[in-house]
Parts: sequence; structure tokens; C-alpha cells
Amino acid sequence: MNKSRRRFLQQSTALAAASFSGISAATKSFANASANDRPRLGCIGTGDRGMWDSREHARFADVVAVSDVDSSHAERARIDENIGRGKAKAYSDYRKVLDDPNIDVVSIVTPDHWHSKIAIEALQAGKHVYCQKPLTLTLEENQLIRRAAKRYSDSIFFVGTQQRSDPRTFLRAVNMVRQGLLGEIRKVTIGIDGAPTGGPFPVKDPPKELDWERWLGQAPLVDYRAKRCHYDFRWWYEYSGGKFTDWGAHHVDIATWAVGMDGENQGPIEVDGSDAHHPVELVDGSPTAHDSYNTSHDFLVKCHFDTGLEFEVTSRARNGILFEGSRGRLFVNREKITGVPVEEDWDAGKYGSEELRTLYKGKPHEGHMENFYRTLREGGQPVSDVFSHLQMMNTCHLCAIAARVGRSITWDPREERITGDDIAAGLAARQPRKGYEIPQV
Repeated sequence: MNKSRRRFLQQSTALAAASFSGISAATKSFANASANDRPRLGCIGTGDRGMWDSREHARFADVVAVSDVDSSHAERARIDENIGRGKAKAYSDYRKVLDDPNIDVVSIVTPDHWHSKIAIEALQAGKHVYCQKPLTLTLEENQLIRRAAKRYSDSIFFVGTQQRSDPRTFLRAVNMVRQGLLGEIRKVTIGIDGAPTGGPFPVKDPPKELDWERWLGQAPLVDYRAKRCHYDFRWWYEYSGGKFTDWGAHHVDIATWAVGMDGENQGPIEVDGSDAHHPVELVDGSPTAHDSYNTSHDFLVKCHFDTGLEFEVTSRARNGILFEGSRGRLFVNREKITGVPVEEDWDAGKYGSEELRTLYKGKPHEGHMENFYRTLREGGQPVSDVFSHLQMMNTCHLCAIAARVGRSITWDPREERITGDDIAAGLAARQPRKGYEIPQV
């Protein structure tokens, strides 16, 4: 390896390590260098991940409002010296953030079933949007978000999929695949681990600081169980897609981006969920027990594309992504990138600042949050754009639906509908609770 290439990879490794530890090694001189040039930010959702994101935002924006249905979370963010600094307003109702004409940007870090409603309403209010992944709860919400993002195209919409900013591992893998260095990609194995099992969990009174009815939002009104709320919402199909959308939104994203299947009207044509197991019995895809985790904990779902490409989304492989091409294979996850193409430097002379600029849609490579605020100033599309994310989320939701019904389902990627299976097609949307409808734009 020549010295310049070694230096580049060493610098990339340092940047990636700093970024994933929450400390950005990239300069912020390009944006908000002046106190008068900093956007005003409202943070909606300030639990553990929300606090993390809020502190990152505060390097570039002034946090003037925080909101959470758990008042203890909102107050924690309000007084945090790196977020609200005791000066931000604290609300239980996010709509007060959206109604404030002085707020330019909103950060949305709520449970998954709230993302689409808040994001679309933020666009309608003229805000720029940073929303954590996974962006949607259903296939229908993908279409609603896409339409809203196109209609309100003056607003920047950025998705929090930080793996798209790691040059040491994921960006190097994506570049190798997109450059054709592995040959024709025939199969991608996507290891996303299995969801936990647990329950039955007891009914309790909600904590006094939590507005449980509002936390439920569009989801059915049910008794409070501590394991339904906050971090553990991920393991209930009422609020999430389990591992299919939790880790899938990271690794399926990288796989889809690398193989170039992230454009509109692209996606799998058949998804086989016959080899998936759940901790509770499901009837027609719906859980029959309401006191226990219900998302799939053991699965191997196969996605077939019309090109002959196959994705295997599984809990039974190492967490990460294995690309298998006609010329070679490589494995990548958050810790490493391995395989003969890496060991022999097949990308020598083909992976550097220009290649990273291409992956970053014409912008220089830098940290995830830096890219968001650069895009606010310069326009264009960010590295983690809403449209490719939605295409990838189609695959994640189809995996969850196929696993829930326990069979193979067919998908028309152009019409974006499940065909020949009324029960599976019925899981493509949810009926929201009255008063929590998602705007149709």
C-alpha cells in the first residue's frame, strides 16, 4: 500500500471512530461560524437517543425548544448545558414546536410510530427535518412521506442513518460494490440479529411524568406496561417492525445503496418469510397475546429481485453485510471490513476523496451532522436522503410482513403494492386512532 493511500485510510479510520463515539473530527467552519448564522432548532423526543442527537445538533444550531410526552425527558434536555442550557422552552405537545415561526429546523427522535405524522406536519409548517431511522411504520407511510417531501421540496429532509458516513468500513464497501470490483453481485446476506423475547409483562399505572395516551398516538389504546414503552417499543409490532426495521434500516440500507436498488420503482419482487418464528402466536399476521414481546426473534427471510439478485435478511448470521460477487466476497460491519478484495487492496487508486464526494452527492466527506448542516446552507441532497431511505424501507417492511404471515409474498415495485395475498396486503397500512391521523398531502 502506498504512503498516500495508507495515510488516507488512517485518516478515515480516525474520523469514523470519532464520529461513532459522538465526537466529530470534522471542522464546522463551513456552517454557522457566526452566532448570527445559526439556525433555531426544536428537538422533538428527548429520550436517550434524543439527548445524543440534540447535543450533536447544538454544535451547529441554537436549541430554543424541546418536547417530549415524558416531562422528565423534556426537562432534562431543557437544563442540559449542551442542549437547552436552561433557556429553551419545554413542551409536552410537539405541535407547539411546529407552531413557532422562529424555529427553522426540527429533530425528530420519537418511537417509530410517531415519525411520519410529525415529519409531514413539520414539512407543512415550513421546517427543515432531521428524523431518526426507521422513518416509517408501514408501506403506506413510505408513500405519504415521499409525496410530502416532493411537495415541500424547499425543506431539507435528512434521515439519521449514520452508517452512511463511515469511510473506514461502510463507504469503502459501498464504493467497491458500486465500482464493480466484486463483479456481478449475486447474493447479499444481511445479519441483523434476533429480537428479544419476554413476557408476560404486568399492567401498571403509567409514571406520573408520562402522558401514556399521547405516547400511544396512532396506535391502539392499551393498558400501560413498562416494557411497551421507551426503548422496548421496538419489540412490539404495534409501534415498530422489530429487528427488520431497527437494524434493517441500517444494514438493508447499506446493501440496497451498494447494489444500486435505491431508486424509485426498484425493489424486490418476491419476499419469502416462511422461515420466521415469533415468541407469541400470530393469526393472519396479528399477535394473539398482548402482554409479551411479539416481533420475530428467529428468521431467515429471502428477497428476490428481477435481476436475479437475492438478499437474505437473517437473525442467524453475524451482524453485518456479506456481499458475494462473481469475482470476490467481502464482509462489513461497524467494527471491520474483511475479505480478499480488502486484503489485496482491489480499490487501490479507486477510493479517495473524489469517490467519497460522489457517494456524498457532490459534497465533501465529513461527519453525519456536518453533512446535514452543509446541505441546509448549500442545498442539494444530503448523503442520507429521504427518497433512497424510503425505497429501502419498502424492503424492510416487506420482510416484516412476510415473516408475520409466514409465507412468500409478491410485490409490484412500480405500483408499490402486495399482489395476490389480501391478508398480507392488509398489513401494508394501519388504521390510526381517531385524532392521530397522518396528513394526506
